[in-house]
Amino acid sequence: MIDHIYWKEGVLYLLDQRQLPFRKEYVECRSLNDVTGAIKKMIVRGAPLIGIVAAYGVVVGAREIIQRKGHCSDADIQNISRKLLITRPTAVNLAWALKRMQDAYNLHKDDPDMLNILTREAISIHVEDVEGNRILGAYGSDLIDDGDTILTHCNAGALATGGYGTALGVIRAAHEKGKRIKVIATETRPYFQGARLTVFELHEAGIEVELIPDNHVGLLCARRGIDKVIVGADRIARNGDTANKIGTFMIALCAHKYHIPFYVAAPQSTFDRAIDNGDLIEIEERDGKEVKYLRKTLLTLEDVKARYYSFDVTPAKYISAIITERGIIDKPFKKNIQRLF
Repeated sequence: MIDHIYWKEGVLYLLDQRQLPFRKEYVECRSLNDVTGAIKKMIVRGAPLIGIVAAYGVVVGAREIIQRKGHCSDADIQNISRKLLITRPTAVNLAWALKRMQDAYNLHKDDPDMLNILTREAISIHVEDVEGNRILGAYGSDLIDDGDTILTHCNAGALATGGYGTALGVIRAAHEKGKRIKVIATETRPYFQGARLTVFELHEAGIEVELIPDNHVGLLCARRGIDKVIVGADRIARNGDTANKIGTFMIALCAHKYHIPFYVAAPQSTFDRAIDNGDLIEIEERDGKEVKYLRKTLLTLEDVKARYYSFDVTPAKYISAIITERGIIDKPFKKNIQRLF
């Protein structure tokens, strides 16, 4: 697996995922603005990874303030957290990680070693994510049969997490058990996370993968070319409604129509116990220019309006099960989510 995030001597190094799969370039984050910019500009993406990066961002921001004025106050930490929180509104892992960092600060703010304690907390969040993904993958791999063809949408692999992956972690674990599987990956427009990142990860892991345009899903489902669907998640409500990359809802509808199991793989940090259902999930809308341009190439008329929502919500009734590091959650989701978490 590629080393896409690491911490060294007070500097956060992030692989610029916008350049993959053709170039491997790292961005150095030495200030809070560097970290918030990396999240906003899609240098990093994926709900679990955004949370991890934000945790390190608290350390970077606190270090920056201490170097400037010799100490870091409650107001400073709150301001750091606020700036990180508003970078991406949909992924709840961001708020979850920031709360852990805030709690660590509150407990140790009078400790002379406070900055090192915050650093260890961020590293713990990172390490726990990788370990949790491996456990999640092991649980989910039991749902995969030898010879399955699995559809996945966007990228929920090592690059979207601290390492190993959620949806791709399930696929990776099944492959490691010796199961013969094939993966169909959607392009995932307009950022092409499937074409650039998912295909790259699976190819590197030696897993058979085939790339398709997003609009091929219905046809493949109708022709029985897909055995199972596995996707990641950016936020899961208490009733199981799930926000994920835009286009997931349409795939779930196709899977439901043709009785194809549709699984969501996500860590506990993705569950938002503060909201009852998906109607309450804020959906991020990005600049329409991201649809009109491919890198710097204009794809349509300059004066045409364009719209781009990053996520949609799949109602729980279209989800077969949710795979977590605590086990597999079956229906009824509201009851079983509450019991597990």
